[in-house]
Amino acid sequence: LRRTLCRWGHDVAAAKDLQSGLRLLGTMHFEAVISDIALPDGSGYALMSQARRAGISGIGIDVSAFPFPEDAYEPNVTGFDYHLSKPFDPVQLRSLLSGYAKAEHRNPTAGARDDSRAEVKDAV
Repeated sequence: LRRTLCRWGHDVAAAKDLQSGLRLLGTMHFEAVISDIALPDGSGYALMSQARRAGISGIGIDVSAFPFPEDAYEPNVTGFDYHLSKPFDPVQLRSLLSGYAKAEHRNPTAGARDDSRAEVKDAV
């Protein structure tokens, strides 16, 4: 995933587990958080929850083999804006990131989270 995002031109900070991901949150500005749900020492939900508390309003994308209930509104329940089921189509991920970047370019003040969709940079 990291190599793919880099090939697409994104700057990527990768973390191998929840604790290293939490440490990264305080070191740089992120416009996107992409995380698996099942991390070796915790969950992607905990990472995203902390990212939101830290003021990261960028787009949140979870990538997981775990299903997500169809009737749950993800940003309000998980902090993530989108759920991609493994195996996922990289074209779909690129489309989400590209769509955010285009929206952010048209509306630079879109950084304020509005309970529907958010923003994107490049983090894993």
